[in-house]
Amino acid sequence: MAISFNGLGSGLAVSDIVDALVNAERTPFTSRLNKREATLTTDISAAGALKSALEKLQTSMEALGDVENYQRRSISGGDDFLSVESDKDAQPGGYNVKVDALAQAHKLSSPAFAADEPIGSGVITISSGENSFSTVLSPTNTLEDLRDQINNGPFTGTDSNDSVTATIVTTDAGQHLVLTSKETGEENAISITVQDGDGNNSDTGGLSRLAYDVSDADPANHVTNLTEVDAAQNAQITIDGTLTVTSNTNEFKNVIDGVDITAKKAHGTDDDSSLKVTENNSNIKAGLNSFIESYNELLELSKNLGRSGEDGAGVMAGDSMLRGVMSKLRQQLTNEVGLSDGSSLSLSKLGVEADRYGKLTLDAERLDEQVKADVDLVQEFFLGDDEDEGGFAQSFDELMSFYTDSDGIVQNRIDSKQTQLDGLDDERIDFARKMESLESRLYAQYNSMDLLVAQLNSTSSYVQAQLDNMPGVVKKSN
Repeated sequence: MAISFNGLGSGLAVSDIVDALVNAERTPFTSRLNKREATLTTDISAAGALKSALEKLQTSMEALGDVENYQRRSISGGDDFLSVESDKDAQPGGYNVKVDALAQAHKLSSPAFAADEPIGSGVITISSGENSFSTVLSPTNTLEDLRDQINNGPFTGTDSNDSVTATIVTTDAGQHLVLTSKETGEENAISITVQDGDGNNSDTGGLSRLAYDVSDADPANHVTNLTEVDAAQNAQITIDGTLTVTSNTNEFKNVIDGVDITAKKAHGTDDDSSLKVTENNSNIKAGLNSFIESYNELLELSKNLGRSGEDGAGVMAGDSMLRGVMSKLRQQLTNEVGLSDGSSLSLSKLGVEADRYGKLTLDAERLDEQVKADVDLVQEFFLGDDEDEGGFAQSFDELMSFYTDSDGIVQNRIDSKQTQLDGLDDERIDFARKMESLESRLYAQYNSMDLLVAQLNSTSSYVQAQLDNMPGVVKKSN
């Protein structure tokens, strides 16, 4: 910006004149740009609100388009003795279930050893379930050494211990090695064999004092130098008094079609638990209510955005995009879907009604009648009869995606307006440069004029002085 001051030669207020001229150019431009900015910002905001409402409506239909939400089953009867879960494969019905026994981990205890007593040299092999591992003992190893090797190694070859925990319980008699299987059930019973350094692998001397093997069919060949504290035991339940089921764990998966049972406590002699499986199609009503709520919110928004009249116009009054999406939506809501039995269904037949203002409500009784009559056809209406032929939910999602996708109609509108809005900043920068140039030019022009006036005034004064000093010139007295 040029340095400015009041004209010394002309006496004019040069700065004020220049400011006035620059502002005369700047004000209408700024006003026009601010108005365009406000219009673009309002349009972006309105389109963004419309897109959010459409996305919410689209999401509300997603639950009705998910096959996993249909024909669910509810099961009752969980209590202190067992817990139950069911899926859609469970058939309605009732069952009496008795927990006969809970699954139990195998636990063995060794004879007493002194803390510093060598337990014998050799190789000890421990098996439980599908896991088996071996570790080597030296002549000086104690019970504590064996405990540490069982829990942490080293093991022979590539063996690893995934199945047994070892601990020491110290009593008045001495130290006892206690082994417990990590998994419950008869299949995970512990078996211990030794290669004793004294050559006898089953007697009660040396390392064979820790042998325990009852795998042979002949009890005469069993080696039981450890005490069985808890037997390896399967869980067992009896269904309807006659059907017996066992499991390595306390979980019984799908023993009744679609029903999982977890045993928690054994029943008494005459006790049992009553299970009841019932149909649960509440997702249809819940999904439609959510859809109706979202649609009514969109309807109210569209009326506000597109209103026109004496009270003023909405920001999208007369907008073709708003009219288009609402028109297609109303058409979609009335569409009928042909079903595999030759009939057809529509939202209105499922109880979705519109009043004269377009607001939706749900006739729950009509919906319940359709679901009770044939829930498979209701599911087919929303999902279609196979993966290649979608139902109402899929066609609705495709319509919404046309508007809500990242490259959809509404987002393209927003992006276009945002580009225009970003361009206003460039216009402001360019105009500011023009104003600076205009201001500099005006100051240069007015300063030149002021210098010329000053020169003319000086010349005038000089001529007047010369005239005053000429002979015969009579000066007027004041």
